[in-house]
Amino acid sequence: MLNTTRLLTIVLLASLSALHAADLPAEPKTTTPPEFVAITDDSKLPRVLLMGDSVSIAYALEVRKLLAGVANVHRVPANCGSTKVAVGYYGLKRWLPDSNEKWDVIHFNHGLHDLSYRFADDRDKNDKGEYASPTNGGHQNVPPGEYEKNLRQITARLKQTGAKLIFASTTPVPESDAAKYVKDAELPYNEIAKQVMTEEGVTWNDLWSLVKPRQAELQIPRNVHFQAKGSSVMAEQVAEMIRAALLKDGK
Repeated sequence: MLNTTRLLTIVLLASLSALHAADLPAEPKTTTPPEFVAITDDSKLPRVLLMGDSVSIAYALEVRKLLAGVANVHRVPANCGSTKVAVGYYGLKRWLPDSNEKWDVIHFNHGLHDLSYRFADDRDKNDKGEYASPTNGGHQNVPPGEYEKNLRQITARLKQTGAKLIFASTTPVPESDAAKYVKDAELPYNEIAKQVMTEEGVTWNDLWSLVKPRQAELQIPRNVHFQAKGSSVMAEQVAEMIRAALLKDGK
């Protein structure tokens, strides 16, 4: 009798647990964005690495598609953010952990996260939900002088990989619903980047000039990001620049 009672108790508790579990919301499934999924190299093809912010993430898969059979196109599995992130503990030390790893071409960019505004506590929004801006005590995340210094440090590390380097200019910043982006703030940053890349012998991929004449057509209104068509247009130029760099190396 005791064993039967114990058995019934166990069954009842199991049933109650099952009912309780059914009432709980399902835990969200974590999936890796397709742009960040690691690829397996074809040993007969050269190796290419894409590094950059969300604009570059949006064109990464199409660049890979355009260079299928030409190169193994890898993508840093992160939004690379500002130059401050790249030179910090989270950046290049994690993205390129093996100092002996070799690449044939690295295409990279930094700028949008550098020129955006932050409050003194490093948040881009305050407790009221207001974006940092020049009119409410905000400051640029990475001032121009620091941006130049960081770019040189990043370039020096990337050169250690033996890769041909290509730097993409920062795309146009429009009047934005996110006030942390100030219209045309990219212009002085692009001037600095072009000077650095010219002095460092890095190829300049002028995505700014590519999309500026078609900004209304290619960019999301009042947003620094792009329509799918805009990402495709950039992907074509990025792929062509990479292809040209590989041809120079005889790849």
